[in-house]
Amino acid sequence: MTRAGEQVRAFRELHARGCFVIPNPWDVGGAKVLAQLGFPALATTSSGFAWSVGRSDNHVTLEEALGHFRSVASAVPVPVNGDFEGGFAVEPECVAANVAAAVATGVAGLSIEDSTGDPSRPLFDLPLAVERIRAARGAIDASGTGALLTGRSEGFIVGRPELDETIRRLAAYAEAGADCLYAPGIRARDEIAAVVAAVAPKPVNVLVGSGFATVGELAQLGVRRISVGGALARAAWSGFLEAAREIRERGTFSLLGAAIPFDEIDGRFSADGRESLSER
Repeated sequence: MTRAGEQVRAFRELHARGCFVIPNPWDVGGAKVLAQLGFPALATTSSGFAWSVGRSDNHVTLEEALGHFRSVASAVPVPVNGDFEGGFAVEPECVAANVAAAVATGVAGLSIEDSTGDPSRPLFDLPLAVERIRAARGAIDASGTGALLTGRSEGFIVGRPELDETIRRLAAYAEAGADCLYAPGIRARDEIAAVVAAVAPKPVNVLVGSGFATVGELAQLGVRRISVGGALARAAWSGFLEAAREIRERGTFSLLGAAIPFDEIDGRFSADGRESLSER
């Protein structure tokens, strides 16, 4: 079996039972460190990657996203799921073509969301949204990769926090071939439990960007996968901005002194994995 095939197999096994955390690095360095820390799989973050190249979320190109998938997937020994936004297209046949290109990068899975980017009509009409998922499923099947497809319904983060409609959409995406279902923004325990029950036995991903739940609590609700989206990137930017503002506004450098020591972080990227002894 090829390396990519092994990653897909491992990724699917993670979704078969239990509950796991799939954190979201925004660059290769972060991906390597998260793998070193023992996370069994990783997922890219569209927002974190966009910020890293000086853009706002959903403003990178298809080619940039594909290159990012390729870089991250080839850098780590664990499966990587690609945040493929809305498939970088509207029409199902174009989504299918883009998904075919995405699974060729080596990712073990990817997600397709149903948001339009238009505040006046934030979600695709359900029939079109279903056809987009079905097209993605067909492209994956034709590729022979077995990559795992996650169907996302974005209502709770685009101003349409309607549980019944979200469940209706997720159930339709499951029927259309999504292997995993995901409604970012749902936080209430009863709503999470309702989503899990509605699409069972297919696994559900829950987004956690604050301390509203623990891994154990979500596992008890039947959640199979937990991601953090752009939250790790936001945490890193918080430290960066706080330290930069101290320098600019106060002319002091105390927060830099609290940073991780040079040798400790540099050692994580050394060829032999040992901490660097360099003096900087």
